[in-house]
Amino acid sequence: MLLVLLITPIALLFYYDTKLNRVDALADYPGRIGDTPGTNWLIVGTDSRSGLSQADKDKLATGDSDGARTDTIMLAHFPTSGRPMLVSVPRDLYVPIPGQGSHKINSAFNTGGPKLLVQTIEEFSKVHIDHYIEIGFGGFDSLVDAVGGVEMCLTKPLRDPKAGLRLKAGCQELNGAQALGLVRTRAFPNADLERVVNQRKFFAALMSKATSPGVLLNPFRLIPFANGAVAAVTVADGDHLWDLAWLAYKLRDPLTTTLPTDGDQVTDDGDSLIPGSTTTSFFEYVSKGVEVPKDLLSSSDGSPLR
Repeated sequence: MLLVLLITPIALLFYYDTKLNRVDALADYPGRIGDTPGTNWLIVGTDSRSGLSQADKDKLATGDSDGARTDTIMLAHFPTSGRPMLVSVPRDLYVPIPGQGSHKINSAFNTGGPKLLVQTIEEFSKVHIDHYIEIGFGGFDSLVDAVGGVEMCLTKPLRDPKAGLRLKAGCQELNGAQALGLVRTRAFPNADLERVVNQRKFFAALMSKATSPGVLLNPFRLIPFANGAVAAVTVADGDHLWDLAWLAYKLRDPLTTTLPTDGDQVTDDGDSLIPGSTTTSFFEYVSKGVEVPKDLLSSSDGSPLR
């Protein structure tokens, strides 16, 4: 019995690891920056509907678009010492994209997939990306429902028919469909800049719930969560389920912020966010694996810390 109790979790770990979707996101390219201090994950949310039936699409109000595009880009940075960081990279950040000229950063993924997005971020930030995780619509709701929902506290009610969202103000437990609507909605006065705040809050809350004893010690929660993870998640070649477990454990209570910029400007791509000296300074600290000063961080509502 003892042998069975020891072997079964290990066997399940390797079984689910073989089921993970993988992509060649971290391929070398000429002039690629070498390792930088600390560990860096690129976290990408896509609108891929792979694995969703028409009934699922209708229930989750996802629409029927084919392919995969990204409006969610986050950098999880674990410095050599100090608190982990979860950094939102705005989709409208106007940067040089290798072979494409300057465009909004999300077009790197839309044009060249994970490889081009990773290369774009590495060349722009001078920060080496060690791991990659991509989360699509398919399986996302099951992932949230498997852990029994995730609590979020909202300062105001949210209504967005396009995302199938209708939430009251205050603290509440969100099910999978509600959570998907929350991370998708742009129904705010400052649209994307407020959406990325909710995305960071939700991702950290999900990681905290997934690594809680109520999930890890309960096979009726843990196994459905593992099933949801392998359905919803794509990782880089060389990444494993134990890497994801480490990511979840480290992100239970991160310092969260949005990458600073010099503000809006109209470009050939429309309204864009222009990187400036604060953007460069922010990534210099990250590339050295040291603490980022408070004046380069934003508060929970996206405004600069004072």
